[in-house]
Amino acid sequence: MSTAAPAHANHAAVSRTASGRIFNFSAGPGCLPEEVLAQVQKDVFNIAATGIGILEHSHRGKAFDRVLAEAMHDFRAISNLPENYHVLFMTGGASSQNFLVPANLKPQDQPADYITTGYWAEKSLEHARPYGVLHEAATSKDRNHSYIPADGQARYSQAPAYVHFCSNNTIYGTQWHKADAAGACTWHQRDPVAPPGVPLVCDMSSDIYSRPVDFTRYGLVYAGAQKNLGAAGTTLVVIRDDLASRKVRELPWLLRYETFAKDESRPNTPPVFAIHICGLVFKWILSHAQPGRHCLDVIHERNIRKAGHVYQAIDSSGNFYRGHADKNARSLMNITFKCPTPALDDAFCSQAAAQGLDGMKGHRSTGGMRASMYNAMPEDGCKALAQFMKDFAARNG
Repeated sequence: MSTAAPAHANHAAVSRTASGRIFNFSAGPGCLPEEVLAQVQKDVFNIAATGIGILEHSHRGKAFDRVLAEAMHDFRAISNLPENYHVLFMTGGASSQNFLVPANLKPQDQPADYITTGYWAEKSLEHARPYGVLHEAATSKDRNHSYIPADGQARYSQAPAYVHFCSNNTIYGTQWHKADAAGACTWHQRDPVAPPGVPLVCDMSSDIYSRPVDFTRYGLVYAGAQKNLGAAGTTLVVIRDDLASRKVRELPWLLRYETFAKDESRPNTPPVFAIHICGLVFKWILSHAQPGRHCLDVIHERNIRKAGHVYQAIDSSGNFYRGHADKNARSLMNITFKCPTPALDDAFCSQAAAQGLDGMKGHRSTGGMRASMYNAMPEDGCKALAQFMKDFAARNG
């Protein structure tokens, strides 16, 4: 069937949050917590009763001193980050880390290993090529990145400088998970099993703090802020002390991790506003803690429920919806699927947007739909999307 049936009148009510906002399923920038947005509105005009807003304060002044100190403290508190790790607020987006990682960590003649499970992991490999020998240790491109390679599939080079991977793949909708004894997904973090002593480097841009994380398993983690941490404009880097001080070539001072570590992210004017928003998001994450329960456990449990509503709509559709990812590699953050025809995909996106479910169009390389459900997406939004999916399939199946 190539022509979509119109939405019936009784399905035409626009889905909204309690504050009257529609549900934003965009892959990035993603939605922000409404509590954070409300505080930002106040702080733009007058932050902490200083008489001026955050956009006007000096990056060397006392007001921003407090903002930066609290942001670093709260990020550490969420994950109990050890003192031998630095928290850096950098610029240039996660894409800039594709060259900063090899520039800082990889000698020209020493290999670095990459596991490519999607578009951004492939970009990381591509942009590292000017820095010498690279090795693709494992890939999922043989099946259009619909799965995550098993531990035994990786073939590492001898003594690589690091092993790089991307924990969640926004375009294809796959994520690294542990499996149970039967091979079913547990939704808990799994990492590549790197050779002993070789640091793991992880692009965690789209799922950082969506579930419990132990940063001591990594040498370096980086994440663009605009999905789960805040707004576009800053890139968070968590780096172990020995890697921050590693020197493998001469670099301009602003391209060295050590510079940002020594100057506490202020070697020059930092992205003040973006850091402030991150700090507010960190407080929002911490606020989810319950008696006897860590904040990330609570958030993770909610993310599993949220994704479950949409995956159930896919799985119960009688193959009207076809998911891209293998079931044991499905992402909690980005759900990718298609209707039987491209025309129905287009109709789905337009009708969903008309009902307050926006940002559903899939990436140009995959087509179809993509529902991005980062931490700030309310569960009601996922329920509304699942109900729309069922109604759309019933009208057009």
